[in-house]
Amino acid sequence: MADYDVIIIGSGPGGYVCAIRCAQLGLRTACVEGRDALGGTCLNVGCIPSKALLHASHMLHEARENFSKMGLIGDAPSVNWNAMQSYKNDTIGQNTKGIEFLFKKNKIDWLKGWASIPAKGQVRVGEETHTTKNIVVASGSEPSTLPGIDIDERKVISSTGALALDTIPENLVIVGAGVIGLELGSVYHRLGSAVTVIEYLNNITPGMDGDIQKAFRKILERQGLTFIMGAAVQTADIVGNDVRVTYALRSGDEPESVAADNVLIATGRRPYTDGLGLTELNLEQDSQGRINVDDHWQTNIDGIYAIGDCINGPMLAHKAEDEGMAVAEHVAGKHGHVNYNVIPSVIYTHPEVASVGLTEENLKEHERSYKVGKFHFMGNGRAKANFAADGFVKLLADTETDRILGCHIIGPSAGDLIHEVCVAMEFGASAEDLALTCHAHPTYSEAVREAAFACGDGAIHS
Repeated sequence: MADYDVIIIGSGPGGYVCAIRCAQLGLRTACVEGRDALGGTCLNVGCIPSKALLHASHMLHEARENFSKMGLIGDAPSVNWNAMQSYKNDTIGQNTKGIEFLFKKNKIDWLKGWASIPAKGQVRVGEETHTTKNIVVASGSEPSTLPGIDIDERKVISSTGALALDTIPENLVIVGAGVIGLELGSVYHRLGSAVTVIEYLNNITPGMDGDIQKAFRKILERQGLTFIMGAAVQTADIVGNDVRVTYALRSGDEPESVAADNVLIATGRRPYTDGLGLTELNLEQDSQGRINVDDHWQTNIDGIYAIGDCINGPMLAHKAEDEGMAVAEHVAGKHGHVNYNVIPSVIYTHPEVASVGLTEENLKEHERSYKVGKFHFMGNGRAKANFAADGFVKLLADTETDRILGCHIIGPSAGDLIHEVCVAMEFGASAEDLALTCHAHPTYSEAVREAAFACGDGAIHS
């Protein structure tokens, strides 16, 4: 008899959620994790600590820029970086200890150490080999870099190093204008750093709706971030106490350079499968190192599954969570399902940016007939009262059926507002369904309703 029904490798959002759901379904479950704390990249050096710093730095911005406008008079607080780091670390600890509690509650064994898979049905952790009926690889991802640029996490840093710098840099260069770069750039700009973002493409946040990209960049530039677009970074050399970044514009000009205290390489992430022994197993991977899986997340080896960042698709914690629950259902003999057409994405800057479904560019590319409903937060009473009137809601609906095809929001609480549209899309709702649903006043969510109205006869408040 096997030691376990299922062993999950990795305790990030995909892994720990998969483990809990497996245990709930009556499966003898273990989860392998080599860190000292559960939660993977997300809870330890990703989503949670970055949101703590985003929140703290936003509170500082509000105190400096908006408190006096509301009659709150007094000196704005100064920054105690060590205390802010302690707040961040406490936030991490509360979350990771919460997962430990859930593992104990659900009788999940934590196999502490780094895993390898010597054969089908076997997982080796340290010197011990455990047998199992099923294996789920949820090993996550790691920061990637550019050819010729070494990350030392001291001067040239990844997102991990950016969360724990010894001091706040006077000048910070960020390579890559994606989610990670813009979130961390926002943090350090609010804390007093001069931030320059270098991006190879001509638009920030690649893959997002074009209207959002343009508006987002204008807002960030107005806040004080500097962008160098269409530039290929060639080197990042440490010269004395600085890092000198050399780049060449794609237009063909001579190479230029910029110096900074630190350089953050935010050029994306890659699957982390080192040490698992996948090559020796003949487990199939694509050219980018992602594990190939079928519609049930099973690899080419029966009984071995993979989910999350180490397979194809957006590297998002909630996508991994959904896949973890679906795999657990499948292993337990039930039906697991993930609707990949309704997976939201969020950028936690201020204002926030959120998106779900198709972009206008997607619809044009596939020659779909669609209509656009847009409403600016300037027409939302709550947003104006809270100094949060930048941005808009953009709703896309099918011309003939009025079915919602996508939604893109830049504005206050966009990451929460988007889920109203996610639920609507999951149930195949029309823009009119959303427009005819009563929304409380005054709330930010009224802007979503107004965008839905704009897909018909027109918004009320614009």
